[in-house]
Amino acid sequence: MENKLNITFLGTGTSQGIPIIGCDCEVCRSADARNKRLRTSILINYKNKNIVVDTGPDFRQQMLNAEVKELRAILFTHEHKDHVAGLDDVRPFNFKTGKPIDVYAEQRVQDAIKREYAYIFSENPYPGIPQINMHLISHTNFNIDDIEINPIRVMHHKLPILGFKIGKFAYLTDIKTLPGEEKKKVSNLDAIVVTALRKEPHISHMNIEEAVTLIRELNPKKAYLTHLSHRFGLHEFEEKKLPPNVFIAYDGLRISI
Repeated sequence: MENKLNITFLGTGTSQGIPIIGCDCEVCRSADARNKRLRTSILINYKNKNIVVDTGPDFRQQMLNAEVKELRAILFTHEHKDHVAGLDDVRPFNFKTGKPIDVYAEQRVQDAIKREYAYIFSENPYPGIPQINMHLISHTNFNIDDIEINPIRVMHHKLPILGFKIGKFAYLTDIKTLPGEEKKKVSNLDAIVVTALRKEPHISHMNIEEAVTLIRELNPKKAYLTHLSHRFGLHEFEEKKLPPNVFIAYDGLRISI
């Protein structure tokens, strides 16, 4: 239905993905497709529009896997390579429509993109480069056509980054802490997505215990864990240990709200 908020998990892995190059652990060697994870990203389909959050190194393959034919906009959470390294692959959408892609990011993230992709912004651009329209956002609400986006300020260790809320859904990747004033914005939702990197504590990401504790405090109907490393464990066994309303996201999982 047009007004259903449809979410596809394009990737659910941490910066190295799973399997990790050269690793022989049981997770990296697993034959279960749920344990094979591209870098973290989601596709939001709402009101007949496709919006992607982050374009990591696997963006091209993710668009092919999800059979995405049209792309309205890209939202960036932050500037780390595992979230921006695939931006060049917006070109097929440019070629198909003859139009640039709208990109929404904070000033610091825009500055990083302009450094990383200097050729896009050259005064004498090379033919065939990506075409993008940069839109400056902060922590205040903004609209993409008739879709209202509510940015959520989260902390990635000491780096302030953005999560995003649309309706009764929120996406908080790469989160270590969530400031108290932001918790009210994402409490009692229908669904929320949060980072749960691994079992052991980590300096810039929540581990499983921290993620479950935050989920209980926010009280969503359902919650999904993403940005997982191979040290998280095997999907089949780890999901059984979680509260009944908490699920492990996997590449290709689709949910509707």
